[in-house]
Amino acid sequence: MTNSPNPPRPKRQLWNFTPSLPLQVAPYWDWPMRPLASALYLLKSWNPLAQRFFILLMATVVWMWFTPDLDEAKTLAFGWIFDIWLRDLVILLVIAGGLHLALWKYRVQEDDYRYDMRPMMTDARAFTFKTQVWDNMFWTLGPALLFITFWEALMWYAYANGWARMITFDSNPLWFVVLILLIPICAGFHFYWLHRLIHVGKLYAWVHSWHHRNINTGPWSGLAMHPVESFFLLFDTMIFFLIPANPLHVLFLIFHHLIGAPTSHAGFENVKIGKAKLPMGDFFHQLHHRFFDCNYGTWETPWDQWFNTFHDGTDAGNDLIKDRRRKIWSND
Repeated sequence: MTNSPNPPRPKRQLWNFTPSLPLQVAPYWDWPMRPLASALYLLKSWNPLAQRFFILLMATVVWMWFTPDLDEAKTLAFGWIFDIWLRDLVILLVIAGGLHLALWKYRVQEDDYRYDMRPMMTDARAFTFKTQVWDNMFWTLGPALLFITFWEALMWYAYANGWARMITFDSNPLWFVVLILLIPICAGFHFYWLHRLIHVGKLYAWVHSWHHRNINTGPWSGLAMHPVESFFLLFDTMIFFLIPANPLHVLFLIFHHLIGAPTSHAGFENVKIGKAKLPMGDFFHQLHHRFFDCNYGTWETPWDQWFNTFHDGTDAGNDLIKDRRRKIWSND
């Protein structure tokens, strides 16, 4: 009697939860153009529960009540710069810290909408203090927060001294609104090209590998990176030296990093509040942390599709990544 062949091993489940797959990038870039689909996407992405609406609301509140007066910013001084640092520290503690406590420490929604079931790493030599959370908090509240303060203070000093051209809603209402709509795309453009650059050779080994220690991410992981990377992360604010804008636009762009990085790395697709759910995570970027060489940008920009680094989250997408790697390795 011959032995029967071994049954195939069951396929390992990569994810506890995923959004609807395959992932789709924004239809702005489709050809032929799809204006109706683009308009519907825009409306959906700006609904009151969407993250970017919250970020814009936060930017508005901060600009109106928690930002130094531009007259004060004409002269560099410790006082008003420290106020910016302290305000952003509070924002990080509330958002990144609050999400970490709710989702990871006290597990108020257990594993509902959680992407990856692996825990935060402890006793791991790769991390500062050997603990992922403490490492992430150190690099976030240290260099990252310092450089966020630096770029914001530089822009207020520039506006106060006439180095950057400032507009208001009254002086240019159309451009004021259009620029708000364009900022997420501009942020995605900067993020993609910076991200691709620091994935190359020594820049990856010396700089970006610090961030990729976070294979499974949490809220504190978003800004936990090498100081060189956290410095250039907000270099996109320099666009406001080239185009007329308002300090609200500056804050809206900065908050894409200050708020958007912790939420996009939260590790959960949604946060449950009673029977409601708030969109939170970014599965597009979660795939990048899992597979490393895909989804360098955002779902709102076309670069990953155009340069064949897009992962749509499906099993077929996994196979495409593996096949591309095999071809690269076979050519080495």
